[in-house]
Amino acid sequence: MPKPTRTITAAATAAAAIAVTALTALPAGAAGTAKPGSDRLAWTTCPDAPADSPQRCADVTVPLDYADPGGARVTIAVSRITAADPRLRRGVLLAVPGGPGGSSLDLVKGMAGRLPQSVRDRYDVVGFDPRGVGRSTPVDCGLDTADLAMSKVRPWPAADGSIEENLATARRVAETCARNGGPVLRSISTANEARDIDSVRHALGERRLSVWGVSYGTYAGAVYATMFPQRTDRIVLDSNDDPDPARVGRGWLEGYGQGIEDRFPDFARWASAPDNPDRLANTPEEVRPLFLDLAARLDRAPLPWEGANPAELNGNVLRETLLESLYSDARFPGLARLMLAGLGRAPLPAAPKPSERDLRAVQNTLAVSVGTLCNDVRWPTDPAGYAKAVTADRAARPLTAGLPVNVMPCAFWPFAPAEPPVRVTDRGPSNVLLTQNLRDPATPYTGALKLRAALGDRARMVTVDSGGHGVYRSTGNACGDEVVTDYLVSGRRPARDVFCPAG
Repeated sequence: MPKPTRTITAAATAAAAIAVTALTALPAGAAGTAKPGSDRLAWTTCPDAPADSPQRCADVTVPLDYADPGGARVTIAVSRITAADPRLRRGVLLAVPGGPGGSSLDLVKGMAGRLPQSVRDRYDVVGFDPRGVGRSTPVDCGLDTADLAMSKVRPWPAADGSIEENLATARRVAETCARNGGPVLRSISTANEARDIDSVRHALGERRLSVWGVSYGTYAGAVYATMFPQRTDRIVLDSNDDPDPARVGRGWLEGYGQGIEDRFPDFARWASAPDNPDRLANTPEEVRPLFLDLAARLDRAPLPWEGANPAELNGNVLRETLLESLYSDARFPGLARLMLAGLGRAPLPAAPKPSERDLRAVQNTLAVSVGTLCNDVRWPTDPAGYAKAVTADRAARPLTAGLPVNVMPCAFWPFAPAEPPVRVTDRGPSNVLLTQNLRDPATPYTGALKLRAALGDRARMVTVDSGGHGVYRSTGNACGDEVVTDYLVSGRRPARDVFCPAG
């Protein structure tokens, strides 16, 4: 096997030690270049976009290995919608996607489309495909279709709690990705994403960069703000990951245990509302045992489901549907209807039929996810340790049935991390604003508090009494939205942390 590429380890340490003056009070235009738009990128119509789209695309080439800047190069695909009012232009707001493996390249349909006009007036909104994603020198593990099923991608234990199949899947995925992913996959890490972000900043001709990071993008954004604090302007981190450098992605997986417990009561109230056409029960208290009993029944006797992957509705498919559906209230009806079908009170819905393009996208996303999670930090390798943790977790949190502490491909990853994870600290400008739902199933409030603590006085946090994954311009909470918008537009950040009530 080729050795993993080298990366600079001193850069993160040195950058993290730099304490600089707060930048939030800079006047309009001071964050960017003296002459906005002076970058040297070749902007063209984006592929698959209509000719009248406001979005333009370009490529930035960066080192495969930042320790060898004259060596092999990879491409980072970027997109831009320029500030609507050039007179008010402050600089660039970079949309950092979640995942790992997500994309913010399609700004029109994605993050930029949610921004208020006052923000659009002042920023060139820039999106990108991170290293390995989509149009950015993409990677692919070449996994079998069966291994692309989300009920297998996430390590749900067997009905009896056994993890033997999970161990076999994790080993197979790790070996396949290591064999097929090549040097680009081995170069993927959060530290390198931060370096790529700074390369994009440089290519755009900007002295400083504002960031809106969501989900995994909050960790990538926090790492960028740690490694390159003097190059940051206004940083908004939305739905925040625990930055624990000893665990990183392993801690994010474990967060589902708490997050699903926090969020499930919202679904239970909705599913028992008298005017709900997809009502499951008479009271919220009845919904949890109904779900657990149905999942156990489907463990014992799955229902055939033609066209699905796998081709049956089993207990883990139902659990996986629960996990995905709690991300947004808009997904509640789909979960309820699947439960009604499992209970024999409705027909099974038509199984989704992904296109070849969809399957390629899943292959790509999984490869980048494996690369990031496994290259960032070393994972435990003892199967017995995972089995013991799963047994305890199944008893403590039956909704997630041991998934949050189960084995992943990283347990069998043949490459050691090229450098330690970046430790997020409070050293740097006080220009970070965190925003967080109280009941987030994927990035729970408990983890957000740890990122808030790590950033110290660099940050303030806006907590919203809401459920779901994604806060700013996502939940409809006017209080939370106004605080973030005011910060991006005026630079006024709350003097202390803010709590926004529901509604």
